[in-house]
Amino acid sequence: MNFENQTPLNWQEFERVEMRVATVIDVLDFPEAKKPAYQLILDFGTELGIRRSSAQITMRYQKKDLVGRQVVAVVNFPKKQIGKFMSECLVLGAVGNSGDVVLLALDFKVENGLRIL
Repeated sequence: MNFENQTPLNWQEFERVEMRVATVIDVLDFPEAKKPAYQLILDFGTELGIRRSSAQITMRYQKKDLVGRQVVAVVNFPKKQIGKFMSECLVLGAVGNSGDVVLLALDFKVENGLRIL
């Protein structure tokens, strides 16, 4: 991707992206996905509640290692139907050339639902 030719976002556009902290409370296999993925059940706290997301993170993460982990997700994208599963948010991570995803991590545990700025 060539970043030199991209139009920069203005501050108002960036502020519209709702990135929030959630804790993974359950992880399910997702055999129907086209690419290997998990179904994540996420707790965003009292304001946003429980949401679900499909995440292609099976190359690096085991299900047992994800439960209890805090992640960052965008919560104001439109929902996305993936097979019979409705993904309600987008979990964020760094994507390598091979498709290997490394989740964004917090240095300290924080309250679920906190906004990322």
